[in-house]
Order: sequence, then C-alpha cells, then structure tokens
Amino acid sequence: MSAQKRVRGVTVARSIIYGNSTVLLTEEERAGTDHTHRWTVGVRSAAAPAFPNPHPSQQIGGADDLSYMIKKVTFKLYETYKNPLRSIEQPPFEVTETGWGEFDIIIKIFFVPEANEKPLTFSHHLKLHPWPVDPILYAQPTATGEPGMPVPAEGEAPLPAPVLSPVHSWQYEELVFTEPTESFYATLLEHAPTPLPPTNRHARLLTHPLSAGGNIGEFSLEMETDEGKRIDKARDKTVEQIEEMRRQLVAFEQELGGLKREVDELQTAQSTPAPSAMAN
Repeated sequence: MSAQKRVRGVTVARSIIYGNSTVLLTEEERAGTDHTHRWTVGVRSAAAPAFPNPHPSQQIGGADDLSYMIKKVTFKLYETYKNPLRSIEQPPFEVTETGWGEFDIIIKIFFVPEANEKPLTFSHHLKLHPWPVDPILYAQPTATGEPGMPVPAEGEAPLPAPVLSPVHSWQYEELVFTEPTESFYATLLEHAPTPLPPTNRHARLLTHPLSAGGNIGEFSLEMETDEGKRIDKARDKTVEQIEEMRRQLVAFEQELGGLKREVDELQTAQSTPAPSAMAN
C-alpha cells in the first residue's frame, strides 16, 4: 500500500463540532479580578457519550478521540491573553480560560501527516451570554441590579426565572475527505465514529428559558434532519426569489425595449425634412 497514493472515487465524511461552553464565575472566583466567566473552546466529535458529563463545559459532543485524524488544533485568542496562539497537540483539543468579553477565535485544524490534507480554518465568536428571548426583555431588575423574575403578561402564568449559566455555542461541521490517501483511508475505516442518537437524549439537562439557539443538549439525527429541511426550505426560497427577479428583469428589458423604440421613432421624425410648402 502506498502511503500517498489516493483511493480514486472514494469520499469519507467525519462529523465534528467546534465552539465553546461558558459558566459564570462564583463570587469567590471573581475576587480580585474583573473576569466574570470561565469558558472552554474546542474541537470535538459531534456525538456525545450516552451519559452526559456532569461538568458544564464537557456536556456537548466528545464521545470519540479525534487524534487518529487530527494532529493538532491551534486557537488564536484575543491579543490581551498571555500566549494568545495556543497549540494543542493531543486530545482533548480545547482551551479553557476566564474573561469578561466576547471576541472572535480563529481555530485551525491540522491533520495527521498520512492524510496529506491541507489545514482547515474556522472562525468562532466566543459566546458568554445567553441568546435573549422575550422574557428577559421585560424582566424586572432586583435591588442589586441583577435580573429578577420575568413579569408575565396579564392573565398569563408566571414565567421561569432567567438562567444565565451554562451557555453553549457549538457549530456542526462535516469534514469531507475526497479521494483520501490509502493509508489515511485505512485509518478512517479503522476508527468508525459513534453514530448520532436519533433524538436529543439530554434536552432537560441543558435547556433553559434563555437558551434560545444556544443550549441544545446534544447533536442528533433529528437535528440533522431538521437542519436539512431548513436548508431545503432556504434553497426553495432562493430559487423562488431568483425566478421572481428573472421575471422582473424580463419585464424591465421589455419596458426598456419599448422606450428605445419610442426614442428611435422620435429621432426619426425629427430628422425627416418637412415637405415644402405648396405654392399659391
């Protein structure tokens, strides 16, 4: 078997997620610092273990060891952090830090040498705060300025109290290896990924009123199907918009053609000499 010879006509895909999980620091942890959150940014397998990790930053994904295909992952943090370019060369491929602000993190994935694949780069916006939903918009602050109990509309049942931690922000991604090298193809076949569960098994664990799109429990086949439906719907909408724009363009071109003909007729009429007046 040639290490660099490609397997023609073969495509192999592996699912990963990249993103971050965040928890609020305790009062003791905040002492002497302006930091408010602890966050973990990483690259993981999309599938999660059957039993969720009790640690908030480890609850999503991570069922598989990705070192069979990933050599290292670098994370480019905000420049004010010490050693802002972090290189992680063994699993788990993640970085944990504390801070108070959100910023973009550049994530670069390097594959094992036998893959002979170029690195992949992703940009992830570090998420510290929950996605807002209606209840927080009319929550009454307490005397200390912290969010209080949401105020329900008249006649409605009381709304749940806002929960600010943990916050999860993860992006699903398919790594597609087209015509992999023979040695890498053998490695991929040897390490079959853990399949995604049919549905979200840990929804109650990670879902709270302010999660909106953030706390998703885990990635599942149901979520994959729903995402496919959203993509199909968006594609259909795009095709519909293109067709409408095409119709408008045809109508504009017809209108423009009519105007050009009118202009040509006027110019022809103006350039034609008037007949000589008849002599008395």
